Amino acid sequence: MLGFLGDLVLGDPRRGHPVAAFGRAATAAERLLWRDHRGAGALYTALCAGGTVAAAAGLSRAVRRSPAASAALTAAVTWTVLGGTSLGREARAIGAALDSGDLARARERLPGLCGRDPQSLDAPQLARAVVESVAENTSDAVVGALVWGAVAGVPGLAGFRAVNTLDAMAGHTSPRLRRFGWAPARLDDVAGFPGARLTAALAVLAGPDPRGALRVLRSDARRHPSPNAGPVEAAFAGALGVRLGGTLAYGGRVEHRPVLGAGNRPVEPGDIERAVRLSRRVSALALAVCAGGRLLYGAFRGGRRPAGAPGGEGRG
Repeated sequence: MLGFLGDLVLGDPRRGHPVAAFGRAATAAERLLWRDHRGAGALYTALCAGGTVAAAAGLSRAVRRSPAASAALTAAVTWTVLGGTSLGREARAIGAALDSGDLARARERLPGLCGRDPQSLDAPQLARAVVESVAENTSDAVVGALVWGAVAGVPGLAGFRAVNTLDAMAGHTSPRLRRFGWAPARLDDVAGFPGARLTAALAVLAGPDPRGALRVLRSDARRHPSPNAGPVEAAFAGALGVRLGGTLAYGGRVEHRPVLGAGNRPVEPGDIERAVRLSRRVSALALAVCAGGRLLYGAFRGGRRPAGAPGGEGRG
């Protein structure tokens, strides 16, 4: 909860971000290990993600005897891996540029939010790209991390962010990375699965149109090529009453994706603010669910401790 508050108040650090340092290390590892082979990509993923989890586990073990140090470490890592405030800030900056009619500025800022080609996009297309990115990154940058933090503590937080970063760096379908990037892309699908489902469920509950969100989620989520982005974007499309999906371009490659919420209206620049507010509500609810679930699990384990067993650190 302290780490979530830190992200809410401070956002990402301007300099020396640990995730950026991990990205530089992963880039160096890619240069050394790259081969046009899935096995090389699997080794790269195991070293980068596995090394991160091992380091986080070592830190957790080193401070486990001090509740204050353990809480401080958890808060610091949570703040580091969450990106909800920066996500909302970037989305709102593009929305402000669109509201003022400054398409050039909006196009300039879009690569900071997603990897699409911005130059050919008009205002509604830019707005749609932002809303889709807000939806997907609510899961990737906030909810997924909270889920794995609840499940596995500091190693879960750090490991999820490492896997998600590796997917963003190497999990694309470009000719160079088609085989090498297979492992990080598939591992990200697995790691993101629970967070995406929780994000979609909370978007249905927290959105302005729960029935519409549930309807689009049920009808359109499986039509999306991504097993995790599909439920999230469908739930946001239904909750906001807008139409997402369709034609888009990444790195000169054009994709024709299914439309989510086909009966809804097109996205407008004003929908960006609505999407950010929905993302904030979903994130806050996810914090409550994950922290509450972890507390209940701890209480359940404590209640099952055998009579005479130590009540402090426990065993195992």
